[in-house]
Amino acid sequence: MAHVKSGGATRQHSQRSGKRLGVKIFGSQKIKAGQIIVRQRGQQFHAGINTDLGRDFTIYSLSDGTVSFRKKNGISFVDVLS
Repeated sequence: MAHVKSGGATRQHSQRSGKRLGVKIFGSQKIKAGQIIVRQRGQQFHAGINTDLGRDFTIYSLSDGTVSFRKKNGISFVDVLS
């Protein structure tokens, strides 16, 4: 008996979701220490006051406060203001 494999598993790969990158907490929203503000590939946003940059370019909060976005010389910075 000759059989043909269905290949059903390979068709399902097109339904994978993305990497879920982007801004998670927007400007003037409250945030707690350790929460992620931006997930990114490369540095579209730079870490500013009370924020730090993870090794995968994730920006997260170092203290409680309010998120603020600012631009300086064309570079976007993310701050957490107390």
